[in-house]
Amino acid sequence: MSVRTQSSEEPAGAVHRAGFACFVGRPNAGKSTLTNALVGQKVAITANQPQTTRHTVRGIVHRPDAQLILVDTPGLHKPRTLLGERLNDIVRTTWAEVDVIGFCLPANEKLGPGDRFIAKELASIKKTPKIAIVTKTDLVDGKTLAEQLIAIDQLGQELGFEWAEIVPVSAVGDKQVGLLADLIVPLLPEGPALYPEGDLTDEPEQVMIAELIREAALEGVRDELPHSIAVVVEEMLPREDRPADKPLLDIHAFVYIERPSQKGIIIGPKGKRLKEVGIKSRKQIEALLGTPVFLDLHVKVAKDWQRDPRQLRKLGF
Repeated sequence: MSVRTQSSEEPAGAVHRAGFACFVGRPNAGKSTLTNALVGQKVAITANQPQTTRHTVRGIVHRPDAQLILVDTPGLHKPRTLLGERLNDIVRTTWAEVDVIGFCLPANEKLGPGDRFIAKELASIKKTPKIAIVTKTDLVDGKTLAEQLIAIDQLGQELGFEWAEIVPVSAVGDKQVGLLADLIVPLLPEGPALYPEGDLTDEPEQVMIAELIREAALEGVRDELPHSIAVVVEEMLPREDRPADKPLLDIHAFVYIERPSQKGIIIGPKGKRLKEVGIKSRKQIEALLGTPVFLDLHVKVAKDWQRDPRQLRKLGF
């Protein structure tokens, strides 16, 4: 078992590589946080509820020797709804198309049935190199971390495959995140950059804006709402009659929930909660777009949208 804690430098004049990697793992294993840490800017939404990433958000890491495109898939899980099944299909399709798979396993949680379920699926994908990434190492002591590393190594042996690398990281403490990129790069195919310098994601802006609003709406909602919230940006228009040096972008968005009873939770007493969601997401959207924004938010009920194929399509799934 080789656990990496130090980088091996590439020789001068090395070839340029470019390719795709995806992070997999149970919901809430730290995949989105890791994507953001590698890219150095917020591109995938992170929330404390599991199962919040729905779109395949690509983060792009630009380096002199390589371009690494990160595909963030939803967490693979045993599906209970049509939406759950579609999410799992997206995951498997993605795995078959990438150059490297990083399996995120939190250092502070023992391996469980969910991890084994994913590892078994990974074992069936023969050709793609698999890196075990032990996340959240800032939350444990050395002994716990060592036990987790051994357990992960054994998991690969049990299922008949070998990890290309086992890397402990802390995205929050920015420990070994650069090393992880150094280890993924040699596994990518040789080739020129696939995206222009400066691009951090190829998600359309409207999708990213919707995700930022959804992240703000999820915060502090601890009950069954995570799966029940979808956001659609209806339109984005520059405000007319504004001087060129003082532009304003009008964004109109709908927050969809499944049941009328959830409306009050999102809006809050006297609209206070929805207002907070608006303020928080507006700041993030302005940072993303680099322009002042007027955000108009409305809450709508789309009854049981997770189980209705027509509504799923309408909401972008």
